[in-house]
Amino acid sequence: CGLISVPVLFYIFGALGLSNDYLMHLAVGTSFAIIVPTSISSVLAHHKFKAVDFNIVKTYGLYAILGAILGTIFTSTLKTEQLILFFVIVTFFLGIYLIFLKEKKVESNLNFKTHYKIFLGFISGFISAPMGIGGAIMNVPILKFFGYSINKAIGSAGAIGFLIALFGAIGFLFTGSYLETNLPLS
Repeated sequence: CGLISVPVLFYIFGALGLSNDYLMHLAVGTSFAIIVPTSISSVLAHHKFKAVDFNIVKTYGLYAILGAILGTIFTSTLKTEQLILFFVIVTFFLGIYLIFLKEKKVESNLNFKTHYKIFLGFISGFISAPMGIGGAIMNVPILKFFGYSINKAIGSAGAIGFLIALFGAIGFLFTGSYLETNLPLS
């Protein structure tokens, strides 16, 4: 959702004549605000089919929240041009990753140890923050690698995405207030 909505919002806000200083920041923060209600709907639908593992959401999600909070702080230090460059580079590498991602034929039962949850959750949240995404593009393959079925990986990644988006939106709200951007509707 965010990989599409952020560029669209960027061009809409630009066409409205908003200041270029924080145009990308506004697009990313707005993307998070859009993801919050849509991810709630997604999680409820997946939960109905028992496709959300709330244990992984509670553990892995905590580290994703920490990453998202620090990611929003990092993002507030960037200028619009730097944030655009970050968005483009990460999108490029995510695209390359998905092109070469091989689907496993057999489900694995790898042990998702705490240090993997800390590192991968944090990185997922941190990268998602400047991108304005819920992180499913990273979290679904990670959860699949650690033995989750595709249904549980998607449902659980949606719940983790809700947490990333919620704390990302709040983070952008605070950093926007701190920076005194004074943009309309922000």
